[in-house]
Amino acid sequence: MQYHVNGELVPEAEATVSVDDRGFQYGDAGFETLRAYGGTLFKWAEHLDRLQNTCELLGMPDVIPGDLRERVEATLDANDLADAYVRMSITRGRQPGALTPQPEVDPTVVIIVKELPRAGVHGTPRWDGPATVQLVETRRNHPDAIPPGLKTHNYLNGILARLELRAADGTIEADDGIMLDTEGYVAEGTTANVFFVEDGVLHTPSLDGPILAGVTRDVVLELAADLDIPVETGRYRPERLREADELFLTNTTGEVWPIGKLDDQPFEVGPVTERLQAAYDELVEAFY
Repeated sequence: MQYHVNGELVPEAEATVSVDDRGFQYGDAGFETLRAYGGTLFKWAEHLDRLQNTCELLGMPDVIPGDLRERVEATLDANDLADAYVRMSITRGRQPGALTPQPEVDPTVVIIVKELPRAGVHGTPRWDGPATVQLVETRRNHPDAIPPGLKTHNYLNGILARLELRAADGTIEADDGIMLDTEGYVAEGTTANVFFVEDGVLHTPSLDGPILAGVTRDVVLELAADLDIPVETGRYRPERLREADELFLTNTTGEVWPIGKLDDQPFEVGPVTERLQAAYDELVEAFY
């Protein structure tokens, strides 16, 4: 594999950053993950806007290189990949060892890619079957502490939640954990947005809470509108998930992933989820 580091393609073994880099030392970095379908970057503009927002919130608004898309495409070409996972990371770079960021920024820009199966109507899902999820005790960070729109290298909140999924023998007992906010309302998974269906109505937590505005979440809401599926966003207690007819997760790599089990409660893959999966596949198929 070849990765892109600070403007150059380098072999994976040589794709390194300094131990003085603030992304390593403090998690002082923004990132985005996206998918390439048939060699085309899906929802590029939306991912770029979110990366720009993260960099602005971190106080380094001018660090995204103007040729970032060309760097991503060069990395895909160098690895002969058309269907891939792409991660773009921008750190504040090396600075003196104080917590306070310096105004002058020489960023570190890293792009990595990994092969994924072909998606779309004739493709293969990333997952082997419906997801198993658990409600976890770790609460999502309060938005007054860490803005939910930040996608940074500091993922400790989600990591602590994932640790709850580990059994005593070290095995992982669930595919994801569903986190509540500090007031006990459903927030999101550790790396995914949460949806549920009641009586044909699609529900998902509102962005008024500590919810990342997922790009895939937005796509699903747009598809629901196209399919005349009624949608409601709001604040929901976890009991609403247990009482739901259907549950699913959304994120960039998993797309629309049905939930087959919440804690010890089984769920069927229902008609609304199936319609949205089919519509998502058809959308992606246009890139082939």
